[in-house]
Amino acid sequence: MFFTSEVVVEFLTSPLEVLAWGSMGIFQGAREVLPSLIAFVLLSNLGASITEVAKDALVAEYGLRYRINGLQSYALMASAAGGVLGNLLGGYLLLTAPPKFSFLVFSGLLALQLVVSLSSKEESFDLPRIVETSSVLDSVKKQLSNLTQAIQADEISQPLIWAAVSIAMVPLLSGSVFCYQTQVLNLEPSVIGSSKVIGQLMLLGLTVVYDRYLKTLPMRPLIHIIQLSYGLSILLDFILVKQINLRLGISNEVYVLCFSSLAEILAQFKILPFAVRLASMCPRGCEGSVTSFLASALCLSQIVSAFLGVGLANLIGITSSNYSNLSSGILIQSLAALIPLCFLHFVPMSEPVIEKEGKRGISKRSRRNRRVGRVVDKEIVAYRRERESEETQR
Repeated sequence: MFFTSEVVVEFLTSPLEVLAWGSMGIFQGAREVLPSLIAFVLLSNLGASITEVAKDALVAEYGLRYRINGLQSYALMASAAGGVLGNLLGGYLLLTAPPKFSFLVFSGLLALQLVVSLSSKEESFDLPRIVETSSVLDSVKKQLSNLTQAIQADEISQPLIWAAVSIAMVPLLSGSVFCYQTQVLNLEPSVIGSSKVIGQLMLLGLTVVYDRYLKTLPMRPLIHIIQLSYGLSILLDFILVKQINLRLGISNEVYVLCFSSLAEILAQFKILPFAVRLASMCPRGCEGSVTSFLASALCLSQIVSAFLGVGLANLIGITSSNYSNLSSGILIQSLAALIPLCFLHFVPMSEPVIEKEGKRGISKRSRRNRRVGRVVDKEIVAYRRERESEETQR
């Protein structure tokens, strides 16, 4: 079974983040010279991405091990709560201390996380351990083979493709909107930071609602509503750029506080139903592999989306001194977010259901035969009921 040791992952990734943020806090040139700043941010994001993939795999395997349906919901709740606390702490430090102190505090928190992870015993998770009976290369080949077989199944590959493509095809203009808010509207950093806090609170509320009321709904209509809401919520930035909110009597500060983070939160929330379904549908032994593959595909999709956003900004002439075409870019972004609705048939209709342990890990042909068997059984039952009804009438 694929299982990435949390201790090993933290030992490899946390030092990268501590090095990046600690260097920006200690050395003035590291946070003021553009090439070094880009390098350290890239290093930090590399460590964070690896940790994110390992976390998703750990949550998936633990949930399948103990039959906890929708454990990803609780993980997202914890992440949203951490986002609220982190944004509040960051906002307070920006108001009361220089930026280098914020970098040092963040690197200290990462170092504390590393110490806690190293002091935690892997046996406390009570997950199956890999028995070393072959070389590392053979083990990697086996895991790749199992992953390839798992993602070839339509019930796994189709929703995974739709989730990745629906993110990759939307050009990301959040950087341009942020610069517009700070350079043109002259909004205070505290206002933008507070909007992030409100956004994380909304994400926490949405996750609770999903776990209590939406988890059992058919997946396709749910994703349809979320994607449509996401596409329309992008237009909230259009209203801000055109200053329509001022005509309605809503100040820029209040508008940004209430609506600025809504599209970003819906984009994060959209992934939750896919994570729950794929974790419950993958064959036994591939839970962590499939979930890690999903996380990696989503990270790649976000990179493609960011590059498309940069390309779109350059194409329509958005610069640090000219935001006249930003509204047109936002309209293009909103239309691009609505295009995946045309391919919604890739998203399954049925709600995610965890299969019994004895039925996991079967081949694609066996699953196809099992579905055929169910159809035949239903036809036999219907035929018997029809015969019994005829005999009763006689």
